[in-house]
Amino acid sequence: MPLNDREQEILEEIERQLYSQDPDLATAVRDIEKTEQPAIKLPVIGLVVGLVVTIASFTSSVWIAMVGFIVMVVSATVLVRALGSRFEVEREGEDPGSRWIPFGRGD
Repeated sequence: MPLNDREQEILEEIERQLYSQDPDLATAVRDIEKTEQPAIKLPVIGLVVGLVVTIASFTSSVWIAMVGFIVMVVSATVLVRALGSRFEVEREGEDPGSRWIPFGRGD
């Protein structure tokens, strides 16, 4: 559903204020989509290609199926790392290991 004229004006005003108050943040937010998309699309394509190669060649050649499986594992690893860095939010000054709760400790 498209924005009406008033909503579009409000959005543009918010964008102008963001650029005037914190241009570095505005640039970083604007560039997020440009930098993150290839890091997500390529591993997903690799997963699909690896799966197709593995399934298609499993009965005829185990070696080709293993190559497809390796492509899937590498793609999944890259995808998990890309998604992890995208959604990772670390608080300033906090040890990243301090977020983990040891097993059996429910307080």
